[in-house]
Amino acid sequence: AGKPITGSDGVLAPLIKQLTEAALSAEIESYLGQNLNSNNRRNGYSKKTVKSALGSFELETPRERNGEFEP
Repeated sequence: AGKPITGSDGVLAPLIKQLTEAALSAEIESYLGQNLNSNNRRNGYSKKTVKSALGSFELETPRERNGEFEP
């Protein structure tokens, strides 16, 4: 389609966003699965802006009730 590879409108920015969000989701699942006796559960997402060499984009980072998860 003639799109550039890098930059905020580039092809790689959405792919990096999807990969990073999937990794964060897996990381919080692992974190919450370590302590099954706790009442701590997922509690939505918060948005963070990430700046990279390929451009900047917003990530939806997962949250949990106790606020102890640090990705």
